[in-house]
Amino acid sequence: VTGSSGYIGGRLVPLLLQEGHRVTAVARRPDFLSFKTHPNLIIKQLDALNAEMCKAVIQGYDTVFYLIHSLSEIDNFEAMEEMAAINIAIACQSGGVKKIIYLGGLGNEADLSAHLRSRHKVGQLLYQKSQVPVIEFRASVIIGSGSLSFEMIRSLTERLPIMLVPKWVRQKAQPISVRTILEYLIEAVLKETTKHQIYEIGGKDQVSYYELMKVYAKQRRLHRLFIPVPVLTPWLSSLWLGLVTPLYARIGRKLIESIRYSTVVNNPRALTEFNVIPLHYEAALKNALRIEQEDFDHTHWSDSVSSSSTIDHTEKKFGNRLIDQYSVKMATSPEKIFKYIENIGGKSGWYAFDTLWKIRGVIDMVFGGVGMRLRRPVTEMKVGVIIDWWRVVGYKKNHYLRLEAEMKMPGRAWLEFEVQVKHGQVRLYQSAIFDPLGLSGLIYWYAMYPFHYLIFNRMLKKIKAACER
Repeated sequence: VTGSSGYIGGRLVPLLLQEGHRVTAVARRPDFLSFKTHPNLIIKQLDALNAEMCKAVIQGYDTVFYLIHSLSEIDNFEAMEEMAAINIAIACQSGGVKKIIYLGGLGNEADLSAHLRSRHKVGQLLYQKSQVPVIEFRASVIIGSGSLSFEMIRSLTERLPIMLVPKWVRQKAQPISVRTILEYLIEAVLKETTKHQIYEIGGKDQVSYYELMKVYAKQRRLHRLFIPVPVLTPWLSSLWLGLVTPLYARIGRKLIESIRYSTVVNNPRALTEFNVIPLHYEAALKNALRIEQEDFDHTHWSDSVSSSSTIDHTEKKFGNRLIDQYSVKMATSPEKIFKYIENIGGKSGWYAFDTLWKIRGVIDMVFGGVGMRLRRPVTEMKVGVIIDWWRVVGYKKNHYLRLEAEMKMPGRAWLEFEVQVKHGQVRLYQSAIFDPLGLSGLIYWYAMYPFHYLIFNRMLKKIKAACER
């Protein structure tokens, strides 16, 4: 699987392993790969622009997945994509590869953007330079948490209560769920072919980016005003996109240029040759938001935090969520640390700036919220316990405690405490996690940011001092 560190490759490798395949995951920076160890998994380094390395690595494989792109390159991305495709194709020919599976872009051959033209050219080169059978899937907008198109739709809709909608944003696309993409790729492993087969794949709906944003706003319960405008060039739009979204402007520009062109399925034969049932756009969007929640629930923010002896502070972003994390190394046991964590709130207080916590509770009550409720008497900590305006939604004794806020705010908030033991060192992590609702949610988060820094630093210092006495 080339491009194993990418959006599709990173999801495909574990699924192939689940299917019982022996998989070699390759990437230019294999240290970026985070796959769990598996008896059928090998990880190797591969730079597709190095022809000799390609020949050395690609030897004796039945199938090669080509999931490489050069969108992040500033100037010569088309030339780099062609060079990478030629190197991989020649290596596949000399290495005895039996089939290449390639995921490209959907579009009418007679009217393509530079990005889509390059995607089509790569498919041609993979077959022409290797003479190995190629299954090429051409897809439109991919809907899934973390995909470039989805993140653009999300960022624009979340951050802009009023949007200017140029005429070209009404071009039709056929958005497809990332789950459906993966189903096609996996089934293609066992599909027999002797030539270059092109399959146009998409979801069940043909909609514009304008309609995509309207549906996203509806599902997120955001009130958005869309104003049609006659002139707003893709170039100006890409500059604007770079200012209001977290996407890199140069990648967003290539994507914006492609939106001007229709990307719908004209030949639906993939529906008859594969046992895959595409989803409607609304269902794909619901899945993306739901799976993001599940990924969030199973993610440990501590994985990328250092292990120095002072309090560490890390800012992170997970999908739409913002995470403000603090951590400190502790010279004591997890059991002792959690005695203090389990007693937090209520009559015991929050170990730092209790007055500020009470003021926040009063403000919430004034605006019709739950206010500063005291903790209900319980014999032990468990899911469902109320702690002031928080409710316990996750708990594992001596390991972690997750609280969800029930106060009024423009979004959803969690406070998480987690104890990790690594290499004999004990470390306490504290994470403030927020899922902002539109622009007001972002304003709220950054308005609270100075208080987070003040309160959470003091809280960890107090807990550390108490535990190590």
